[in-house]
Amino acid sequence: MRARWASLAPSHTVPMTSWRSTSRWRTRPSTFLLLVIGLWLFGAGEALLVSAGLGNGPWTVLAQGVTTKLPISIGLATFLISVTVLLLWIPLRERPGLGTIMNAIVIALSLQVMLLVLPEPTGDSIGMLAVRLLMVLAGIALIGLGSGLYLTTGLGPGPRDGWMTGIHDRTGWPVSRVRLGIEAVVLILGWLLGGTVGIGTVLFALLVGPSVGYGLRVIAGLDPRGSRSRDIADDAHPELEA
Repeated sequence: MRARWASLAPSHTVPMTSWRSTSRWRTRPSTFLLLVIGLWLFGAGEALLVSAGLGNGPWTVLAQGVTTKLPISIGLATFLISVTVLLLWIPLRERPGLGTIMNAIVIALSLQVMLLVLPEPTGDSIGMLAVRLLMVLAGIALIGLGSGLYLTTGLGPGPRDGWMTGIHDRTGWPVSRVRLGIEAVVLILGWLLGGTVGIGTVLFALLVGPSVGYGLRVIAGLDPRGSRSRDIADDAHPELEA
């Protein structure tokens, strides 16, 4: 019984998949394709949260806030924020990878394109609120699945994760506290600029961790040739978020 329940729990490991790259910059076309698909799903999940209008994740709150002050799209704002964060890697001496660069490009592009496709529900009826909540949950699920794909390619951390782990490496502060501090500052700044904070933001904070864990478990199940895992908690660079 205990083994059955364990199989239903979110994964605490990053699967060592058969497509995992041994280099951050050189990889097979199939691994590169999985990287792009994972990042696109992540951006699509973010777009669902924005379309629902009930609150976004901290970094998208910031990007949305930037669009209220500058005449740019949320996709471009997301890209420019990623580039800015990458510049903050320089004093930390962090090493980017192909996945780092593609993260900045693909997630921003996916977010912008999917916002053009997705409907924007309007109205305050109970039925419409339920639809918007379902969009939030679907968005968080897509972010988890996309992260599961992205993390298993081994092509380097995303800009935000590299900044987080870089601060951890240089200061010795716990990763969890560094992440909490960064995201709290980002969220407050985005809210002050006019980004949307609400129940969707709360659900994101509570569910994105388990969603990534289940995403990793799903991806591990799709690769019968993958045989080993590494513990996220013991990894020097826990790439928990794209």
